[in-house]
Amino acid sequence: MTTFLGMPATAPRGVGHLRGDTTFPRAARQALGNEQLRRNLRHATSTIRGKSSRVIAELPDWQELRTAGSAIKADVMSRLPELLEQLEARVTERGGVVHWAADANEANQIVTGLVRATGSDRVIKVKSMATQEIGLNEALEAAGIQPVETDLAELIVQLGNDRPSHILVPAIHRNRTEIRDIFLAAMPGVDPSLTDDPPVLAAAARKYLRETFLSTRVAVSGANFGIAETGTLAVVESEGNGRMCLTLPDTLITVMGIEKVVPTWRDLEVFLQLLPRASTGERMNPYTTMWTGVTPGDGPREFHLVLLDNGRSAVLADEVGRQALHCIRCSACLNVCPVYERTGGHAYGSVYPGPIGAVLSPQLTGVEDNASLPYASSLCGACFDACPVKIDIPSILVHLRNRVPHPPAERAAMRAAAYTMDRPRLYAHAQRAAKLARIAGRRGRGLPPPLSSWTVSRDLPAPPDQTFRDWWASR
Repeated sequence: MTTFLGMPATAPRGVGHLRGDTTFPRAARQALGNEQLRRNLRHATSTIRGKSSRVIAELPDWQELRTAGSAIKADVMSRLPELLEQLEARVTERGGVVHWAADANEANQIVTGLVRATGSDRVIKVKSMATQEIGLNEALEAAGIQPVETDLAELIVQLGNDRPSHILVPAIHRNRTEIRDIFLAAMPGVDPSLTDDPPVLAAAARKYLRETFLSTRVAVSGANFGIAETGTLAVVESEGNGRMCLTLPDTLITVMGIEKVVPTWRDLEVFLQLLPRASTGERMNPYTTMWTGVTPGDGPREFHLVLLDNGRSAVLADEVGRQALHCIRCSACLNVCPVYERTGGHAYGSVYPGPIGAVLSPQLTGVEDNASLPYASSLCGACFDACPVKIDIPSILVHLRNRVPHPPAERAAMRAAAYTMDRPRLYAHAQRAAKLARIAGRRGRGLPPPLSSWTVSRDLPAPPDQTFRDWWASR
């Protein structure tokens, strides 16, 4: 099946992890009651913020780098079809095979078919937001193929039958005692006397993963960047598990969102300075692995690149919302967001949590399927200040709120307000009547039923003792 950019379709329902089972307000209320979760999040996000701030302060041209990153991403979006075709041509020239996937179902079918063709019943995986987005693990398991996550945090999430709650640190909601208990319950061959000392936990994971690396012939990865001019793919990570996955197996399958392409190596230089400082608070990523097609005698003998749309063309079609496709998955916006710090990632219901998830997920699925997410923000603007590619998340949130299907009662109330404000005499009567609101609702700052649900989390401004009209008339 041929995929054409510019024919927007949202991500299909019933597959993947872009839609939650409940609305954000309900999920957030439940998360707020988990004190351990809030302690874990507060400690982790404050630690990452501090590290990031220190290394960013070392660069006198940080703002210029941000501007450059934003400009490169805007250029990519303006000529995305051209760059993707160039990437395809270069990958093919170097012995790779490029597959185009319109949505999650197509991508899962392609990857499952490629793994089956190798005769393998197990794959090792590099941490990948795209494969989580499409529910690849579930598709592989349904086909009788065992996926093994090799990123330590992703492994913890997988063994605990859990869901990621952070873009960069998927197990941020777990403390070391919980991790020990997960390893004891689910990790094959673990020492029953395992303690919760971090080096001991890391050693147990290393032993298990090294055996898996050496006995698995197929790997699945994501990609942080794809360079159009050479067909080179790049993965950055901190543990070395990615390097093992990308070099040891016979077959490598990479699933990459179409927005991850960059034009040239010079453009990649900008992002390799922005990403580590904004994400992990490091000057450079400990492991940066790059590969171009297939190299005889070095690395995998087969390479497949799956280019994934899954709603991205629909995002691209929105002149305001397309900024969300600039995201380089650094998680800086999560680490500064007061809402995320208190609720965690699970409340968002999507593999993309936090401020970027609140603007990306509704656009990928269609805003009606994630209607509460654009309201998962106080619009404080901290995310915009932290974003290394200057995504104006608050403006996109407001834009999406205007597209959210509003309940009939709310629409009726807004129509009544517009009707009243358009008629001066009626508006004057309404101002006088509004003074009665001082004795209605909680502490006189709410509205009476049935409008009271609107003021459960908002204070209605108290009407003044004297309106402007009254003041004017008295003079």
